[in-house]
Amino acid sequence: MTGVPEISVQDLPADAVLLDVREQDEWDAGHVDGAVHVPLSEVPARLGDLPEADPLYIMCRSGNRSGRAAAWLNAQGIDSVNVAGGMKAWAFAGKPMAAASGSPTVI
Repeated sequence: MTGVPEISVQDLPADAVLLDVREQDEWDAGHVDGAVHVPLSEVPARLGDLPEADPLYIMCRSGNRSGRAAAWLNAQGIDSVNVAGGMKAWAFAGKPMAAASGSPTVI
């Protein structure tokens, strides 16, 4: 996404604070353990629920929704970085995931 800072899954710092903006069913199927979940449509109304971080790393399934969220949050003065490739890249890199039900994770 043009003008939005982006980082690859491989370059994410170990202490990165992640915001997952996917829908509830996507989150339940598989997410990064420790990430905060706020669906994209709820982000403007739930700014107070966002974790304090500088920067805040934003994820979705492929990087499109998270890019829009990062652009909007940056416009609000919240330092945000899009995680390129999102959960698809995370899974491809073999990074650990959790599922809400404890069942096998799905992206």
